[in-house]
Amino acid sequence: MPPLREVIARHGLDARRSLGQHFLLDGNLTARIARQAGELNGRNVIEVGPGPGGLTRALLATDARTITAIEIDPRAVAAINDLAATNPERLRVIAADALRTDLTALVQAPRVIVANLPYNVASPLLALWLRQAAGFERMTLMFQQEVAKRICAAPGSAAYGRLSVLAQWTCDVALLQQIPPTAFVPPPKVWSAVVQFVTHSRQPNARLFAAMERLTAAAFGQRRKMLRGALRVLGGVSLLRDAGIAPDRRAETLRVDEFERLAARLAPLP
Repeated sequence: MPPLREVIARHGLDARRSLGQHFLLDGNLTARIARQAGELNGRNVIEVGPGPGGLTRALLATDARTITAIEIDPRAVAAINDLAATNPERLRVIAADALRTDLTALVQAPRVIVANLPYNVASPLLALWLRQAAGFERMTLMFQQEVAKRICAAPGSAAYGRLSVLAQWTCDVALLQQIPPTAFVPPPKVWSAVVQFVTHSRQPNARLFAAMERLTAAAFGQRRKMLRGALRVLGGVSLLRDAGIAPDRRAETLRVDEFERLAARLAPLP
């Protein structure tokens, strides 16, 4: 296979800020991420935003059954198609917007997602996949370090917020490694970090998840307010007392199981 820089030059694949692109070309790093993804033997791996294919090459070196690469940039689609031509039985390239793609309908179980996510859509993609967490065995994803820390934050910390609750409610999460800007082409202005999500065996139904999204949006949307004020539109004091939670608490003090109690009382509402 040609060097990744040659692939970038051949396809005019200069990173575009509008697509949140920062390419990881270090083979040692991509191999480490592939190892951190855990046992891939027999799994169907999904990669979103493969760019020139650095991580894709590392995934092809594993025992994964198949790799499906989802890419919105036509230049990167062409680059990954070149790679797929040498691995037609294991690598499939889909030209699509991952935010508008149902991965569970596209790829057979058991499914694992491994991706260096485009920064500009990383959080919306994660929220989408958490709604479908039952369809994935696990996910190993790279984010801006600030987002990664929010995902893994504990109650009571400044970083604890909506994304923390949704992720930890549906998955066991762990921050695996932090990566400096110099590892990327072009270098971003911030550090990045890899987070692993191992999905819980018990997952909320769609109605309960929607209630949790409404609840956390209201609670953390006004995080300086006591919950009796922040949740007024959802029932306020009455809702909190029904769940056994003091109305003068603030959102960042609630554990995930306490948010779940509140969401369960919202779920029957239209």
